[in-house]
Amino acid sequence: MTETAPRRGRRPGAPDTRAAILAAARGLFAAQGYAGTSVRSVAAAAGVDASLVHHYFGTKDELFIAALELPVDPRSRLAGVIAQGPDGAGERMLRVFLSVWDDPELKLPLLGLARNMLDPSGQRLLSDGFLPAILQPIGVALGVDRPETRMPLVASQIIGLIMLRYLLEVEPLASMPADDVVTIYAPTVQRYLTVPLP
Repeated sequence: MTETAPRRGRRPGAPDTRAAILAAARGLFAAQGYAGTSVRSVAAAAGVDASLVHHYFGTKDELFIAALELPVDPRSRLAGVIAQGPDGAGERMLRVFLSVWDDPELKLPLLGLARNMLDPSGQRLLSDGFLPAILQPIGVALGVDRPETRMPLVASQIIGLIMLRYLLEVEPLASMPADDVVTIYAPTVQRYLTVPLP
């Protein structure tokens, strides 16, 4: 009876491979940001071939979304906003945003994610990940000029709203009806999207 030599190289796909890839991706995205992380570096950290990362997640954007463990994909939720173009997009965007955050089933996981992103160890996920990988492409799809400038401005309003309405629960914003929040915030978000920038 001959003994088989142990296999060398990267481990093949297994039930825990997807979890290992996600764990590696979370660590690298947090440490190096979105731009500084490649599919190959995630594969190397997970001990798998890069083709397995593509097999499980497709693109780097999809891997980033999966690593964030978002309870909803903002790109699909905002598809209707994008389809109607930049005019009125501020109001439509806020309505989608509030409908997601005010949903009792989604609120707790979103609060956990927001706390992680605001923690010093997770801030790169926001600045070097969420903004360029999710928000900026939304601006590009809307057809706004200078999305690399406009979408962080939009994010400043959205993040402020998350902080005061959901994390700190500051009144009267915490209990304000969604329609009132939209009426107050939408003109500013729209201005960030379409008014000429200096």
